[in-house]
Amino acid sequence: MEHNYDDDCIFCKIIKGEIPSYTVYEDDDVKAFLDISQGTPGHTLVIPKTHVKDIFAYDADLAATVFAKIPAIARAIKASDPAIKGMNILNNNGTVAYQSVFHSHIHLVPRYTDHDDFGMTFTDNSSKYSETDLTKIQDQIKAQF
Repeated sequence: MEHNYDDDCIFCKIIKGEIPSYTVYEDDDVKAFLDISQGTPGHTLVIPKTHVKDIFAYDADLAATVFAKIPAIARAIKASDPAIKGMNILNNNGTVAYQSVFHSHIHLVPRYTDHDDFGMTFTDNSSKYSETDLTKIQDQIKAQF
């Protein structure tokens, strides 16, 4: 796969070795390295080695290449520490979705307990949507394929 880079992108600089990283896995297409924030110990970022802004910019080949690596990297992280009980896998796309670096990246966040220093909550809005509302949303999405 041919790679393109953005000279102003911190992740592209990490890929090119201009900024050091704690790399845990690397091949011709993907780099996985520790997130320096370490939401929990072992928190790893997986990035394509070609600059792509977010999930909306992936083509089928890039998606297949990058996402095929996630299970093996996740298993390696889990196997590295017997205290890991689970893992959140997150991909934020756009500022409103908390994306802060605009080079697509997938967070692999090991979970040790339900009281570790990481949280995700969703509000149950099911009472706000009728069957008609859900069918309308379903049809709008299905029409895009």
